[in-house]
Amino acid sequence: MFTVETHAASHIGRVRKGNEDNYLLLNISDAKAWTSSQEDGEFVIESQKFDVTANGVVMAVSDGMGGALAGEVASTMAVETVSEKMLDEDSDQTLTPEEQDHYLISKLYNATVFANYLIHQQGRTDPQFQGMGATFTGIGVTPSSADIIQVGDSRAYLVRSGKIYQVTKDQSLVQQLIDAHQISPEEAETHTLKNVILQALGAQNEIYPVSARVTPCRNDVFILCSDGLSNKVGATDMQRIVLDNQDGLQNACAELVKLANQNGGEDNITVVIAKFTGEGLSEPVEEGVKLELIDLGGIHDTADQDLGDEDTTEIMNRRLED
Repeated sequence: MFTVETHAASHIGRVRKGNEDNYLLLNISDAKAWTSSQEDGEFVIESQKFDVTANGVVMAVSDGMGGALAGEVASTMAVETVSEKMLDEDSDQTLTPEEQDHYLISKLYNATVFANYLIHQQGRTDPQFQGMGATFTGIGVTPSSADIIQVGDSRAYLVRSGKIYQVTKDQSLVQQLIDAHQISPEEAETHTLKNVILQALGAQNEIYPVSARVTPCRNDVFILCSDGLSNKVGATDMQRIVLDNQDGLQNACAELVKLANQNGGEDNITVVIAKFTGEGLSEPVEEGVKLELIDLGGIHDTADQDLGDEDTTEIMNRRLED
């Protein structure tokens, strides 16, 4: 067994009039969930420690979008719907070995797809919420794996052995242009279409969440964040702040938000930091991070996910630079 120490915060930033971000900390064994509930202008760090059992632990961030209060409604619906669906009791069923191995991430995938349906329907039936949507990036943790799910451009990073790795890829137009070698990562930072994302919960009838698996190691630190953080704080600074605060990661949470605000704070800022500790975890044995893409389309029928012709395993040995 091992434990996950979590710290989460969401801040309005320096420019926006409301906070359209949210986060989720969920301990399935105890059926307890924490989301961002502070009033605008407040800054509260939610800190929890979970023993990881077979039931699992879920952490996520969601960045809402839409006019007036629509973005706030969308991100709230995202985290609350996922939380409720993850806590639903499953009817008696017999699982194949493959289904058992992917049980938590499969359930998280289904919950995300269902959240998309509810948000999309709300936007269609209520004019004030028309066009609203939300990103969703989460991690489902079991004793054997940390499974990532992503819709949109909220990111997940992993700090391991003193280095930082981005373990998600932005589902955005500029990332698509980077992949096609039409623009450079540096050009993407100032591109006029920088904020255009390719999918979001509620924005369309169908979504295709991307799922991947990492085997957690002792003293791994995951960072989940909205683009209000990642657009203002580079990976090298994230790494430095986490490593400087290993014994007080709530301070790292506060420093990351503070730095994003110092660098402009034009957007809402949300971050979840999770540290993995315990005898049930092994020390890292190789350089880099082994990221295994998971095709959940073959496991259940809520949606088909096209991962293309990519290899299912990617070794990321390159240290991220600003």
